[in-house]
Amino acid sequence: MDKDTDTAGQKRKTTWKKDPAAVKENILTIATEEFAAHGLSGANINEIARKTATSKRMIYYYFGDKEGLYQHVLERVYSSLRNEEQMLNVADLAPIPALRRLTEATFDSHVNNPQFIRLVMIENIHNAEYVKKSKSIPKLNKAIIDKLTDVCERGKASGVLRVDADPLELHWMTSSASFYNVSNMATFSTSFGDSLYTEQGQKRLRQRVVDMVLGTVVIGYQPDTPSSNCA
Repeated sequence: MDKDTDTAGQKRKTTWKKDPAAVKENILTIATEEFAAHGLSGANINEIARKTATSKRMIYYYFGDKEGLYQHVLERVYSSLRNEEQMLNVADLAPIPALRRLTEATFDSHVNNPQFIRLVMIENIHNAEYVKKSKSIPKLNKAIIDKLTDVCERGKASGVLRVDADPLELHWMTSSASFYNVSNMATFSTSFGDSLYTEQGQKRLRQRVVDMVLGTVVIGYQPDTPSSNCA
């Protein structure tokens, strides 16, 4: 073993002992990039170890195996996205502004988390095998439905939302458009040009998603003019 390799090894051992939480976070950050880029089967543990401040042995020590690491990565990206939504306080807002804010937040969180999109696409290839194994992801997903349920109940009670307004359907509508906007950006922009992926184009799409959701359940909803929201 040469001197540089030995020095690097000593630095890694010191890091493990001083701050194991930081080591785990470093592993998860690099692993997220690798799994998002190459999928579960394509990602290489040796490559992940090479890019981290640790070793392959320590990756297995913390996460068990490659599938265990992937499971933790998946739960981490779900947690990051759902925490953004969870932090939104809409309980004090009237039903329509609350629904607007939740819709905008879901659109924005998808745009800002492309790795989440890629990992969900990969997980769908695996028929949600690892989501099914997770104890935390169902709880994380439930939080946004609870918020929408509260908004729907308050909106129906006050007479501003249709009686058939369904929180799960609203989340499906919002998520489907928000997800497609990111997941199909490469193919869509190649086929039709990138006008929808400019800053202005994304603002307009964001407003269109809001109009779609609110127009479905808000009684007498009139979309705002593009000029007032997308300038």
